[in-house]
Amino acid sequence: MTAIDPSSSSLSLADRRARLFTWINKADAWFQVLGLAWMTPVLRASAGDNPHAQMKEIWRLLVVPLISIVAFLLLWATLAPKVQTSLGAIPGPAQVWEEAVNLHQDARAKQAKEVAFYERLDKRNARLVEQGQADRVKHIPYTGAPSYYTQIWTSIKTVFFGFLLAAVVAIPLGIIAGLSPTANAAINPLVQIFKPVSPLAWLPIVTMVVSAVYATNDGMFSKSFLVSAITVTLCSLWPTLINTSLGVSAIDKDLISVSKVLKMNAYNMITKLVLPSSLPLIFTGLRLSLGVGWMVLIAAEMLAQNPGLGKFVWDEFQNGSSSSLAKIIVAVLTIGIIGFLLDRVMFALQSLFTFSSNR
Repeated sequence: MTAIDPSSSSLSLADRRARLFTWINKADAWFQVLGLAWMTPVLRASAGDNPHAQMKEIWRLLVVPLISIVAFLLLWATLAPKVQTSLGAIPGPAQVWEEAVNLHQDARAKQAKEVAFYERLDKRNARLVEQGQADRVKHIPYTGAPSYYTQIWTSIKTVFFGFLLAAVVAIPLGIIAGLSPTANAAINPLVQIFKPVSPLAWLPIVTMVVSAVYATNDGMFSKSFLVSAITVTLCSLWPTLINTSLGVSAIDKDLISVSKVLKMNAYNMITKLVLPSSLPLIFTGLRLSLGVGWMVLIAAEMLAQNPGLGKFVWDEFQNGSSSSLAKIIVAVLTIGIIGFLLDRVMFALQSLFTFSSNR
């Protein structure tokens, strides 16, 4: 009979613990990206890593934020009924939640109507084809009122379209400004002049230009969509341009000298040297631009009547019903949550394409 060496089992246990903590440390980087940093001390405490110290981290990262949110809700519920408006008292958390549920149910009902409409249209077209009247087949778009979720999706599409346009313009200009002091001297005054301009000032100009150039409203994009997206572009490109220029100009001059010694052409120097070195600051600019674009979009949609969250808020303000205030607050909370999620998406992309001290 072979005796079991106790040291081998203890070594195996130590190996398993080491692997577990290695996995937790790797997962921590993604918890930070996703806004779930509190998961790391929870996992470490569960694995037996100094539970007392981990409880302090759990208190700081999880319990304190939860207490803050609960305190805010209590304060809101206490003070809201005391503020009277022309539409009645400010709705509290319970009324806002009830209205959010109503918006969800209304969205499902509108989706069911849209599905039923297209089913009837498909049956009609199929019947006409069977009867040999294919020339009478029509593809009619659904013209019913958009649901709340459709309006959210419209706003997200609009802000990403404007944001991508801004990135396409800002990153090349930022690289040129960062590499050439002459180009920087030419671009910098324009940045300083146009950067503070409000979207409300850009909107009439953009509306007139789009109306003049984009004569039809039956193309790939509606006029209201283009007006909102271009306004987002004009207001959100500056943070990316400035940060890209700073990132490129901060590259070690010795690396630039090496590229000249190696006789790298402009394309190779930019793709293999400039962009990798300046990506952290470029992504910082992109995150700022996306945040600015999301804020600008709501104001742009209000005035351009693009059927997104901005138009939803404006319509409810004009509606003036007893539930309008609660619906507007639902929209405000939705805007804030989506803004947070958009920032997390950009942070995740930054973590994938750039390197930090712990990656």
